[in-house]
Amino acid sequence: MNTTESFRFGSLSLRAKGTYLAHALKAVTKQHHGEMRPMLRRLIPRDGIVVDVGGHAGQFATLFARLASDGRVYSFEPGGYARSLLTLAIRANRIGNVVLRPEALGDRPRETMLNVLVKAKGSVRFGLSHLGAEETRPARRERVTVTTLDRFAAAEGLERLDFIKADIEGWEMRMLVGGELTIRRFRPSLMLEMLDSHLNRAGDSLDGAWALLSGWGFHPHRWNSGTALEPLATACEGDIVWCPGI
Repeated sequence: MNTTESFRFGSLSLRAKGTYLAHALKAVTKQHHGEMRPMLRRLIPRDGIVVDVGGHAGQFATLFARLASDGRVYSFEPGGYARSLLTLAIRANRIGNVVLRPEALGDRPRETMLNVLVKAKGSVRFGLSHLGAEETRPARRERVTVTTLDRFAAAEGLERLDFIKADIEGWEMRMLVGGELTIRRFRPSLMLEMLDSHLNRAGDSLDGAWALLSGWGFHPHRWNSGTALEPLATACEGDIVWCPGI
């Protein structure tokens, strides 16, 4: 049964509280994407500006913060459960160059609902949280604020943007549309999760996202290991790295 509420630790079941503490321990002590560090070091300068869209529990935000040690990471996470874990990870690791933003990024400013899936026994599947129509699966519905990358960049007075990572369960193209001016101005490298079934939730498609970025002069690549990026000739699903053309 779906409910509408924001995250409160006290409202969790005993089992869900245990799961939350396990999630918190992993968020604080683990670095799940360390194998990507050599490749990311090519794309993120030490004084770089990074936008992390879908901060989740902070695994990428903490990695980006260490790579851009003299720069800044803006991590956008609208979900209360995930954001609390991200906050813990930042504080426990004494990371001072991550700015946590509680909004979602989309194609226009508004308020909408975030679906936060829950397991049958109450544990939160926060990594699958997504915007959009009410879920048929058990979920909490959380009201969140949506802004655009262009509005954020203007308000923050950004003078550069080096890298964007987005894993937002299908709203990646909506984020791109709302950030067109900023992306075309600064030409950051992009790392986007692209799954056609997820993009369909927002009325988009893999082919449409591919055509949009290609039209902006970005070139798709897949990372396999080390520092190398393999150019892609046709649209495919997965984590795609888009590099700006000269």
